[in-house]
Amino acid sequence: MKQALEKYFIYFMFYSIIGWIYEVVLEVFIYRWGFSNRGTLFGPYCIIYGVGALAFILCLKGLKEKKIRIGKISITPVLVFLGIMAIATIMELIGSYIMEWTTGSWMWNYERFAFNFQGRIALNPSVRFGIGGMIFLYGIQPFLEKFTDKISVKALGILSGSLALILAVDAAVYVIRHLVL
Repeated sequence: MKQALEKYFIYFMFYSIIGWIYEVVLEVFIYRWGFSNRGTLFGPYCIIYGVGALAFILCLKGLKEKKIRIGKISITPVLVFLGIMAIATIMELIGSYIMEWTTGSWMWNYERFAFNFQGRIALNPSVRFGIGGMIFLYGIQPFLEKFTDKISVKALGILSGSLALILAVDAAVYVIRHLVL
């Protein structure tokens, strides 16, 4: 059980960092707005991506392994894609409310997109998250699982413990700077 939790924590941190990189690339190279830290904490991670990735892994693993067909055509990937979109959209909506409650605002505004709700969620980003989720779930996650399966129990503990310590210190500094002072 401990090793499973350590693996999931490593997945969480990995995808939080990948999410931060994705956000920065969008901001700097695609939208050309310049750099800003896209995470809510100080380090290079967007926690919502890590939480979302864990939700995809835990909620969609069973569906991903099923062979659902209409005639000879497998529709499992389509259902997984729709599941990713739904999970990501719900998480983004909830995340926006949590950020607004804790910081007074949220870090994105989708009002420029069609089919948006209060600028918090929109169809366009949901489709992008669906595509990204498919890349991660079918492309990256199998390799990450093989990596965590191959490293020793001790190395797994050291890696996950070190990442947890970094995140805990970062969160403590954030709380002290923003909520206490």
